[in-house]
Amino acid sequence: MDIHTDIPLKNYTTMHIGGPAKFMADAHTPQELSELMMRAKSQNMPYFILGGGSNTIAHDEGFAGIIIRMMIKGYSVVAETAGDITIQVGAGEIWDDFVQRTIAMHASGVEALSAIPGTVGAAPVQNIGAYGQEVADTIVSVDAFDSQTNQFVTLKNLDCDFGYRSSIFRGLDAGRYGITSVTFRLFKTAPQPPFYEAVQRYLDQKGATIYTPEAIRDAVIAIRAEKLPDPTQLPNAGSFFKNAVIENWQFSELIAQYSTMPNYEMANQKRKIPTGWLIEQCGLKGQVLHGMRVHDKNALVLINESATGYADLAAAREEIRAAVRTKFHIEIEQEPLEL
Repeated sequence: MDIHTDIPLKNYTTMHIGGPAKFMADAHTPQELSELMMRAKSQNMPYFILGGGSNTIAHDEGFAGIIIRMMIKGYSVVAETAGDITIQVGAGEIWDDFVQRTIAMHASGVEALSAIPGTVGAAPVQNIGAYGQEVADTIVSVDAFDSQTNQFVTLKNLDCDFGYRSSIFRGLDAGRYGITSVTFRLFKTAPQPPFYEAVQRYLDQKGATIYTPEAIRDAVIAIRAEKLPDPTQLPNAGSFFKNAVIENWQFSELIAQYSTMPNYEMANQKRKIPTGWLIEQCGLKGQVLHGMRVHDKNALVLINESATGYADLAAAREEIRAAVRTKFHIEIEQEPLEL
């Protein structure tokens, strides 16, 4: 297990900013992961477990500890019935490769999460979701190394406290667990309408009448390709802001003023408002702020066009947040994690 020094984080994050990590090492097995975490803990050194770097922002000063790159592979069917299939997947597997494999098995449950960059181990951290699906709906359990007890543990779905783009892994217990694998329960039944509006519209345009996981995956890939820039071509971290979640009373006030405001009903008397729409209404879509371009096809995305570091990104972020706050009295939140 090699440990490298002074590794530039801009080469390992899709936003392409960030200074050097003091140390960096790859974890290919759960044992290597636990050893690296315990070594860091014993030396009172910070650590960060990095997947594909697509949902991570690094600072200009770098990271004064050890970056552990998640490389644990593995894929196994652990149970199967006439109606469902349970699959355990290594945390270092590429997320979209896993989705593609489920499609080949004619299993449904994660097809709408196609083409999301990153690793399987990162999926439960922010409870990835898109086009009407959330990964929490299919997760049975998460295997991890617990740095508090120095033991390997299995966390059931309810233990993970999943919410909208949230979990214990990025909440109060951030950094406590090193995820080694995730177990999913998928279904052998075909996905059923009604589908997410953009997906249904695409299917209707194609004249689709038979709905399969493959058809939904194809639709989602086409929609994402149109709206979201490829991070390998244009540096970005995907959706930079979470969609806004507001109270019903605030929504009632806003819809009276902005009658075309898109919205989605949620539990607990709340409404989800697309943050991309809010940013667009502020006139920022397509604008370049401190070297960061607000994507002209999806205002949730910030593209690093000429930013020289984290300070530029932070300035652009705060300018956008201030504009939305001033116009709508809504505080929008950043989605990517920060080192």
